[in-house]
Amino acid sequence: MKSILEYKDYHLYMQDYYDERKRLGAFSWREFCRRAGFSSPNFLKLVCMGQSKLSKIKATQVAKAMELVCYEEDYFRLLVEFCNADKDSVKRAALFEMDRIALEHKVRVVDSEAFQYYESWKYPVVRELAPMMPGACPRDIAEVCKEYVSAEEVRDVLSFLVKAGFLKKDDEKVYSQTEKTVIGSKEALPIAIRSMHREMANMASRAVDRYATDERYFTGITFSVNDEAYKKIVDEINACRKKVLAIANAYKDVNQVCRINFQLFPMTDKINGGRHA
Repeated sequence: MKSILEYKDYHLYMQDYYDERKRLGAFSWREFCRRAGFSSPNFLKLVCMGQSKLSKIKATQVAKAMELVCYEEDYFRLLVEFCNADKDSVKRAALFEMDRIALEHKVRVVDSEAFQYYESWKYPVVRELAPMMPGACPRDIAEVCKEYVSAEEVRDVLSFLVKAGFLKKDDEKVYSQTEKTVIGSKEALPIAIRSMHREMANMASRAVDRYATDERYFTGITFSVNDEAYKKIVDEINACRKKVLAIANAYKDVNQVCRINFQLFPMTDKINGGRHA
């Protein structure tokens, strides 16, 4: 069975624990519940199926039933907090603490890199800019950015991008992009990306008045759809996004970094038979 430090979902960890114990000998959900101090013989099975949740107190009981000790017990309680949280801020705090524990015990963590990369527009923009400006110092890169960023911030961003493997330093002040993509767990990455979407949406809002119409292109439509049409439109947007990227990648003599926001979102509740869904 994998180390608990490799999990980002306590339901999966508990299910794997149960399966492993059952494989090694007689073990049942009733026995699992009894060890954790629960009177219901199927409570933990329902938890693993996502039909019930563990509270903080119950998480401690389950951790002890699984004989987790020290940092493993702490990590499990954080897993529960992370999975049960409704707010991104709570999820982020729990995940950072989980990553800290994992790093302390020599488990490679990619979620922390994903969070930092999506923490600010500076990371993807500098990743694009640096290879375009061989020999440029951090101040030079900072000065061509439309949004304010200090030379010190650019220096820190470059250091992170090289350390994380998103840029390669070919020579003094000369960088090239690697093929590395941002990788994170399916639980953590959406939280990180939502943060980037919020920041890029705010930048787009400022761009409406900040740039002349020949420097930016904004358009939009409001329309009605059903579920099937919505899915087809999403597929079309994804195809368009890939085509735009292919066009951009076909040119080597690039001289500017741009951003496209594809935004499709509901403006009303669903209406079924004249009533709200």
